[in-house]
Amino acid sequence: MNDGTQRFRLTRIPPSPELAPFIKHYWGVRWELAEGERYNQVVVPNPCVNLVVEPGKTACFAPGTATFSYLLQGSGCVFGVKFHPGGFYPFLGEPLSRWRGKPVPVMRVLGLTGEELEEPVLGLKDEQAMAEEMERVLMRRLPEPDPQAQLIREAVEDIAKDRELTKVDMLCVRMGLHKRTVQRLFDQYVGVSPKWVIRLYRIQDAAERLDSGRHGELVKLAMDLGYHDQAHFIKDFKNVTGQTPEEYIQGPRPASG
Repeated sequence: MNDGTQRFRLTRIPPSPELAPFIKHYWGVRWELAEGERYNQVVVPNPCVNLVVEPGKTACFAPGTATFSYLLQGSGCVFGVKFHPGGFYPFLGEPLSRWRGKPVPVMRVLGLTGEELEEPVLGLKDEQAMAEEMERVLMRRLPEPDPQAQLIREAVEDIAKDRELTKVDMLCVRMGLHKRTVQRLFDQYVGVSPKWVIRLYRIQDAAERLDSGRHGELVKLAMDLGYHDQAHFIKDFKNVTGQTPEEYIQGPRPASG
């Protein structure tokens, strides 16, 4: 099975103005597979926290540094909240790096257990209604505006859009902050290092170039993205996409997280 797009439906819904400083969008995934059919959906990492509402598995998930896969079988629905980079910290109030690699219980953030959230949200008829219910829950915990969260969001957006930004030192100059301060803020608000976030987006740039056929020699592509050797580039590319550049050119594409 090479294409999961025919097997599931993804819906995205924008947040209200009150929650927009913290939340990028709500999302819902529905799937319906034939009996015995299974699909392994690969998802690439990103610097955002996702609150995922799923029967028996509801939790908040900090950014990871490698691809992960999600096995789809039968039929089902999962609903989620994708926070802006830095937007989850004001709800949690503790460094996200403490939760790297392990789920944050929703009780710590919303004052509800996963089970108490699942039935009111997943029992609704469509994703719009689910988003409205989630809005009501989140609004009860709406934090005060956080200028540092906004600073981190803008920094990550700058990294994402500027392909010439390949070093942490360059980011520090743009932010007007000392390197140790930038590293501390990313540790606290994002949960991963600024070096990793830069690497993530430059690898995504490389994948776009491979998609369009504008990659030329892989050695030159690696150098253009700030790598000094091809082996390091291939290793990072595989960590982010789950495939080597050659495999990526020939195979199906992973989904964005």
